[in-house]
Amino acid sequence: MTAAPPAVHDNGEQQQHALVKRAEDEREDIFNRYELGLDPNNVVDSWENPTFEIYHITDKYGFMHDSRLPSSRDSQEVQRTKIELERDKKWVKMLSHWPPPQDKLHKRVYKGIPDRMRWPAWKQLLNVDQSMATNKGVYARMLQLAKEHATETRQIDADVNRQFRDNLAYRERYSVKQCSLFNVLNAYSIYNSELGYCQGMACVAGVLLLYMQEEEAFWALNTLITDRKYGMHGLFIEGFPKLTRFIEHHDRILSKIMRKLHKHFIKHNVDALLYAIKWFFVVFVERVPFSLSLRVWDTFLLDGDRVILAMAVTILYLHKDELLRLKDMDGIIEYLQVKLHKNFGYNDDDAIQALERVMKKLKDLKLDVPPPAKSNEFPTRQLGVFVEADGEKKTGRRRDYTDTEKQVLTDVISRQEQNAIEVQSTVSYETSECATVTLTVPEDTHSIRSSLAGTSVASHGSSETMSLEDNNVHLKTANMLQNAPQREMLLGT
Repeated sequence: MTAAPPAVHDNGEQQQHALVKRAEDEREDIFNRYELGLDPNNVVDSWENPTFEIYHITDKYGFMHDSRLPSSRDSQEVQRTKIELERDKKWVKMLSHWPPPQDKLHKRVYKGIPDRMRWPAWKQLLNVDQSMATNKGVYARMLQLAKEHATETRQIDADVNRQFRDNLAYRERYSVKQCSLFNVLNAYSIYNSELGYCQGMACVAGVLLLYMQEEEAFWALNTLITDRKYGMHGLFIEGFPKLTRFIEHHDRILSKIMRKLHKHFIKHNVDALLYAIKWFFVVFVERVPFSLSLRVWDTFLLDGDRVILAMAVTILYLHKDELLRLKDMDGIIEYLQVKLHKNFGYNDDDAIQALERVMKKLKDLKLDVPPPAKSNEFPTRQLGVFVEADGEKKTGRRRDYTDTEKQVLTDVISRQEQNAIEVQSTVSYETSECATVTLTVPEDTHSIRSSLAGTSVASHGSSETMSLEDNNVHLKTANMLQNAPQREMLLGT
């Protein structure tokens, strides 16, 4: 009668051991395939290597396009090339005397880091060489531990297989960059055991690897995740606390300076989470043209995460007229997630100039920085110390959502309900003159690409007038509300 429980217990242990062994074998098999890389003996399913044509359809960043690129360059493209060559020389000189004066660095970064200079410039901005010098041998040790103990290998493999597959560097299965991306993500899941791996990290590391070598990208990724200037740990950690904090502040900004658009989004159930997740998680990659996302990355690496909030506002500001014309959630989301990636409507210089002005005005309004981060947005465990995974992680068993993760959805629902209450408590959205946003489009369509002149944002609520673009773009506020209770209710102050 007393022998049965031990037998049951032994059977459970055997099953657990079998599951762990299967997971270990799978991890070893996946790592072996990446170590073989492009070796002809490596097994690659036919669907993993889509056919492609190189001739005439690959841009300067290695991305392929469905239609052929122009066979010749127009005068503007030739002029931009000349300017970039001149900037190359200035950056070479500046990088040889690092660090430069802050005002000079700011000016040159916002003009755009020349593509050939992004490798040394990004490494300097992220202190990559210093990190490597003070952590010799750490990356190799983390990668070896990952080969023996990583629990995220299957998911990382799946994400590597779909990351930037329209770029020549990642197009071929088990290419050099695919293998580097796989190694960096697995090694980092061991190095930062508290974070492990989150899917957005593949895109961030993938961008870094377009400009860096494998170990360089590892330490650059670590800086982006752990340095408080960037604080991406809080975006990727369980519960996404930084995402919640940034979304709430994003809503706060819209409710104060673009109230008509904010109410338009609420009316059509467009929560910021629906369009801003990829903006915040991967710094606008695959949501705006890649050349523009690189320019945003340049400014992000210089000025930190406040750039992300400002760029989100800039995008909505530049495209608010079209967004106000869209009358359903699907149309709004498609516009923000798909159409702007194909055609942003403004050249990169104009967009970054608008970003710089928005950052200045948000600072003037004391809206450039969100409320302080809580401790859960930063690592609490010591980095680089191996922590053995528990049984569930070892077997790869899918766990239930935690209370923290469930709270994210609860927060979204709560925020939508609160927004709806605020809209109902104010004057009619359809007839209100509050936060009227207008965009004057010049007859000459080229001029709007080279200048944002004639654009204005009007927001009633105070008597202040603040220039958003020198003498061309103004954020105007009229003292329409006379009594304090109405003003507080409308402005949310």
